[in-house]
Amino acid sequence: MPKNFIEEFRWRGMLQEITPGLEEWISEKPITGYIGFDPTADSLHIGSLATVLLLVHLQRAGHKPIALVGGATGMIGDPSGKSAERNLLDAETISRNTAAIRKQLEKFLDFSPGPLQAEVVNNLDWFGSMTAIDFLRNIGKHLTVNYMLSKESVQKRMESGISFTEFSYQLIQGYDFRWLYENRGVRLQMGGSDQWGNMTAGTELIRRMSGGEVFAATTPLVTKSDGSKFGKSEGGNIWLDTKLTSPYQFYQFLLNQTDEDAPGLIRRFTFLEKQEIESLEKEHAPQPELRILQKKLAEEVTRFVHGQSGLETALLTTGVLFGKGELAALEQIPEEQFQMVVSGVPHSVMAKSELASDWTHVLSGATGNQIFPSKSEARKMIAAGAVQINKQKLSGTEISDIPLLRGKYLLVQKGKKHYFLIETV
Repeated sequence: MPKNFIEEFRWRGMLQEITPGLEEWISEKPITGYIGFDPTADSLHIGSLATVLLLVHLQRAGHKPIALVGGATGMIGDPSGKSAERNLLDAETISRNTAAIRKQLEKFLDFSPGPLQAEVVNNLDWFGSMTAIDFLRNIGKHLTVNYMLSKESVQKRMESGISFTEFSYQLIQGYDFRWLYENRGVRLQMGGSDQWGNMTAGTELIRRMSGGEVFAATTPLVTKSDGSKFGKSEGGNIWLDTKLTSPYQFYQFLLNQTDEDAPGLIRRFTFLEKQEIESLEKEHAPQPELRILQKKLAEEVTRFVHGQSGLETALLTTGVLFGKGELAALEQIPEEQFQMVVSGVPHSVMAKSELASDWTHVLSGATGNQIFPSKSEARKMIAAGAVQINKQKLSGTEISDIPLLRGKYLLVQKGKKHYFLIETV
């Protein structure tokens, strides 16, 4: 008997809005549900993971998940949550991004043959051959302009302006739902709370075109306690692709979440049971400096996204960079493992001859101003005792006798958390 995943969503803080009747339906029979992902980049990011996990929980509860990668809608641009028109991507980029996202989704869902086998579909398959006349005549006539104008995603753009292209997005997404209802037996669409208007357009379209009973459920957008968007670091988005965000960077991002945010995040992003989470919270409360919640959060999510090997690399890198007396380990490990350890550390190359100058030059101009934007900024941080080279604190700007790591590297630490790797050639 399938489980009531809505109850799971509720206690985890993963449920915001739901259409009536869904809980009654799943109490009697399994359901097929889907979520759409627009291929605006060649990787999903950690914010997208919040919606991917809806599908994972759905499948684990005994229901069938479908992930829709929007090869067609990706060419249009969703106005939800956007204050201005998005730049349109070309067909080749959309195709490449679609293939990459499909591959990522296959890591998280179970595609084993059976009634609950996950599927990935592409809406270009049904929109690609549809003419504009077909779209307007067979789909557009079923929703009024008044109804479409009432949607929040449209209302927010009325002052700045919205093109017909983005205005039509809700109708296109609505037809996705209708097509999946007719051809895959889908009765549930899920997604972020900013998608509610598009989802209910789909339920309305199905009601008018097919007379079917379908449902929608949204999850809150993940924000931090200060109201800012979750999923961004100083370097930009936290991606699920290791080429864009290394396991070390991914782990550190989660490890550095605040005590205020960690309880909500560990509920939403891990599969830990309620009792275990509450036990961790009790253990964390009297000694927050040990970051017990954050460590468990970082460990669980990194393992889920990057596997056990990715987690081990992240832990090894963290231990070397933030541990004490660990530099010798970097000298002894094989080159391949060394490269894995430093894969998440910003890297720059400079000529060994530059070491004839002083540290302000090495840490600014010689490394393309990646570490410090200017010599004066480097000088100020060195004077404050906030710069280390190969685990040795700099006491002045004059080049000191610090042996190169592995014969060619300088591991720079700026402040407590920022590392850079200089390769000399």
